[in-house]
Amino acid sequence: MSYERDNVRRMAGYVYGEQPQDPDVVKLNTNENPYPPSPAVAQAIRSFDADTLRRYPPATAENFRRLVAARFGLSADQVVVTNGGDEALRLAITTFVDPGAAFGTTEPGYSLCPVLANVQDSEVVRVELTSDWSLPDDFAGRMNAAGAKLTCVVNPHAPSGALVDAEAIAGVATELNGVLLVDEAYVDFVDPELGHDLTSLLPGHDNLLILRTLSKGYSLAGLRVGFLLGAPLLVNPILTKTRDSYNVDAIAQVAAAAAFLDRPHAERGWVAVRAERRRLTVALADSGFSVTDSQSNFVLAEVPPGVSAAALTRGLREDGIVVRHFDTPRLANSLRITVGTALENDMLLAAIREIWPSLRCRS
Repeated sequence: MSYERDNVRRMAGYVYGEQPQDPDVVKLNTNENPYPPSPAVAQAIRSFDADTLRRYPPATAENFRRLVAARFGLSADQVVVTNGGDEALRLAITTFVDPGAAFGTTEPGYSLCPVLANVQDSEVVRVELTSDWSLPDDFAGRMNAAGAKLTCVVNPHAPSGALVDAEAIAGVATELNGVLLVDEAYVDFVDPELGHDLTSLLPGHDNLLILRTLSKGYSLAGLRVGFLLGAPLLVNPILTKTRDSYNVDAIAQVAAAAAFLDRPHAERGWVAVRAERRRLTVALADSGFSVTDSQSNFVLAEVPPGVSAAALTRGLREDGIVVRHFDTPRLANSLRITVGTALENDMLLAAIREIWPSLRCRS
């Protein structure tokens, strides 16, 4: 006998990237930051009074909320802190999408989003991105026609790393009848000369939610802290109704604040990732890959005709290097490669050069 809800029984779960336990494996498959968090994080954890763990943590992470609000020139009632960006997505879907109603996303996009919508027993509406990974001109219109209560756009996009500019995002938010959630998990790695900033759109768009996380830019993937920015009318029902009580633990709140306050340390990592991203892009292109211009901490590299991306993934794994391959029609010939340290990237490129001749011989 099955006790699952019918929709849960029918659905498939989220498939996360391989998590190798061997410390010698070069892990370039889950877009973690290759550099450690601020030393202030370790100090905050060492200084934490374990006796206080007998009490519940601050319910709304008030101190961290205020730090975030001040950073972006917002009020605290425009911020809700979450257990990583994934909880923020779940809360947005739970709050704004009725069971049976439509949830909108791009194809391809973050594969967790359809899973969360399926849990909610909501219809998933996917709109294919253009050949250069841009939103099609009729994106908002198609979401409105489908009755999407919430539409999620990952920006910079995953898995391509392409960036939709603020003007285009503003246009979508203006046209949409429902809520627009822009997942900015990777925004810290955008080239600063682009001047990209969506928070300036918030005063003029009360249907816009912006998701941020400390997992990527602040090297805290293992801690699970994220937040949503938006108008109080969007934030309040999440904060006061649908959010789990005490959803961010006490140690995480203290460590997140320490990391967030040491922005100069984080920025040095962003600069290093951008430099390595450029070098990796050029080196892969020189090897025959077609590489999308990425504004994230990963690159999407399409293998040349006649070479199997799946076979290359397996060959790299045998050499102790893990990258991500998605077995879907549009991505079947590509690898998503996290930008590692200079040494890790060198090892990747050397392994590709070693494997390459045998792959070409098979073709």
